[in-house]
Amino acid sequence: MAKILIIDDEEMMCETLSTLVERKKHQATSAMTLQEGIRLAANEDFDVVFLDVKMPDGNGLDALPTIEASPSNPEVIIMTGFGDPNGAELAIKCGAWDYVEKGFSIKEITLSLERALQYRKEKKEANEKRKPVRLKRANIIGHSPALNNCLDMVAQAAESDANVFITGETGTGKELFARAVYENSLRSEQEFVVVDCTSLPETLVESLLFGHEKGSFTGADRAQNGLIRQAHKGTLFLDEVGELPMSLQKSFLRVLQEHRFRPVGSNKEVESEFRLIAATNRDLDAMVESGEFRSDLLFRLRTFIIELPPLRERRDDIKELARYHMDKYCHQYGLDSKGFSPEFLETLVSYPWPGNVRELVNTLERSLTTARFDQTLYPKHLPSHIRVHVRRAEMEAGQAGESKGDDQHTISRSSGTLPKLQDYREEIYAQAEKEYLLELMEITADNIPEACRISGLSQSRLYALLKKNAISRKD
Repeated sequence: MAKILIIDDEEMMCETLSTLVERKKHQATSAMTLQEGIRLAANEDFDVVFLDVKMPDGNGLDALPTIEASPSNPEVIIMTGFGDPNGAELAIKCGAWDYVEKGFSIKEITLSLERALQYRKEKKEANEKRKPVRLKRANIIGHSPALNNCLDMVAQAAESDANVFITGETGTGKELFARAVYENSLRSEQEFVVVDCTSLPETLVESLLFGHEKGSFTGADRAQNGLIRQAHKGTLFLDEVGELPMSLQKSFLRVLQEHRFRPVGSNKEVESEFRLIAATNRDLDAMVESGEFRSDLLFRLRTFIIELPPLRERRDDIKELARYHMDKYCHQYGLDSKGFSPEFLETLVSYPWPGNVRELVNTLERSLTTARFDQTLYPKHLPSHIRVHVRRAEMEAGQAGESKGDDQHTISRSSGTLPKLQDYREEIYAQAEKEYLLELMEITADNIPEACRISGLSQSRLYALLKKNAISRKD
């Protein structure tokens, strides 16, 4: 018998899902608030969690990583009263099992639950057979749910020999993760060859990658193996692969397919049996659309994908990162360990870090230089642009909260302009729809069947409209 947690603020939806679960001989537990659901997930073992998106005390998608990281690591099925493609994308990227609308049939919801339970059972059986191995993760610091998801992907990639494609903003640690895949793989005793595609000189790029024979060009006074040949039996890491010259992409595609190539000036092919890991901070799909990158090469690269989150999406790791790197620098410079004031850490956590971990590490080194003989670090030791940004954001947030008006649907004539008719019509329609629904629920005393009879709406459609307009039943 499986244990299912239902997190939804609608009592009727909780009852419906509980009945569905219990008919399948499983145990159902309901939570009417997000915080109660998080507490239950943290203290009890659940196999599957049905999680509503719009809760009175928060957004279910924001809580998804926390629930997934609870001790029992449940599979999560996101429930929503109205479809949102962006929400579906976010849920799937965060590891949700499924993303379903409340208007779906009972059969579809039941099938999603059964598949999640089947997957969980098979995963448990496989884990019991597998020997536990400690993952090597040198210099990858943190334990946030977002980071742990990436480390799970590293472990999976290390067990195979498939091409790995690592994406992420600049400074997120793509090379660290590439090395982690390599160090945990069966090729860890062989070479790890790094190719920085941003620094390949255009005139020598073929020679550097494929090698050359003696006398093949001016200055080639001896034969030399290229980087691809040096990676034979090992791992080839193409850093910033989006910068690979278009003229070379076709040749490299053939190397990936055949694992054979011809050095510059040679009439014989050379073999190199390597495992490829590629990384980029660029949108290669957009580059394919603009003709800057070959689609067939992209398909080859993207066998196993690891998407690294920016630091602003793993703020839970910032304090641990700061402690680790500050201690490292103190040891490097022969200084005693520095303390952090609460305000110093709060500023680090509040700043968005557009340069990600790399920017954080550089900032910490600069702060240490500023506070070389001080025992404790305060916000004054941080660069002024960081302090200004955080303070400005706090002030703007406060002013926005104070200036928010009650009436969101008036037409402003102060600038002498009117909105487009279509925009104005849609705004008035949305306002009228919400007012109708509020009055409908009031005159029916929140009786859903009666509200459906009066409005002519189906139950699923009524639920969707109530959710869309953030209208909660009073009972």
